[in-house]
Amino acid sequence: MTDSLGQRGKFGVLAPSTNTSVQPEYEAMRPWGITHHHSRLVIPDSRVTDDASFMRMMDDIRGALFPALEAVLTCDPDYVILGMSAETFWDGVEGSSQLQEKLEKTAKRGVAMGADACRAALRAYGSSVRRLGVITPYMPIGDRQVHRFFTECGYEVVNLLGLKCASPQLIAHESKQRLRDAIIEVNRGGVDAVVQVGTNLAMAEVAAMAEFWLDKPVIAINTATYWYALRQYGIQDKVCGWGSLLAEH
Repeated sequence: MTDSLGQRGKFGVLAPSTNTSVQPEYEAMRPWGITHHHSRLVIPDSRVTDDASFMRMMDDIRGALFPALEAVLTCDPDYVILGMSAETFWDGVEGSSQLQEKLEKTAKRGVAMGADACRAALRAYGSSVRRLGVITPYMPIGDRQVHRFFTECGYEVVNLLGLKCASPQLIAHESKQRLRDAIIEVNRGGVDAVVQVGTNLAMAEVAAMAEFWLDKPVIAINTATYWYALRQYGIQDKVCGWGSLLAEH
């Protein structure tokens, strides 16, 4: 029998317990007949001041990922979205592919990841997009992983700005004004598109506004991952108000 509220599909969503941006942004983009069922990667809101403390946070995330996946599978979702991004970029394209395989082996259904979603979103804009400005909330060790992934995908990362947020929870405290300024900062040197990663940065609304004024793609990872999940699952609805990716592709 079909779920009475999720008539078109139930999406299991995984996000860190410190993340307050994924859930409201996905809900705002949700088309009719799709329901979201969140499972949290329970991690501490640890202080992040350098590469070493960033890696301790990553270890917390890695340890919590599969328990959170197993928890959400008990509601038998039709599809799973990974609402956390740093791990999906780790060790380049090969590392990302290995993580995807492990997740789908456990889930036994499709899993959308942020790295794949960003790559698919860039491809949706065609071959004219080659030079990127990138924004992250990470420390340099995380920034290097993001740079590596996009480079291995064939893009030139012209500018990369890491905001060095002081804890996983505080990522969501970056204001719209700060995010606007970050977009302006990386939109130099003839970049063809701006990409933001780090799912607790509430960038979806700001990216849509910036794209309109800059007249180029500005891709927020939560928008890209949700778009990718819908399209991979077979939902082709166009959702307006969140930029050209959801509205046109």
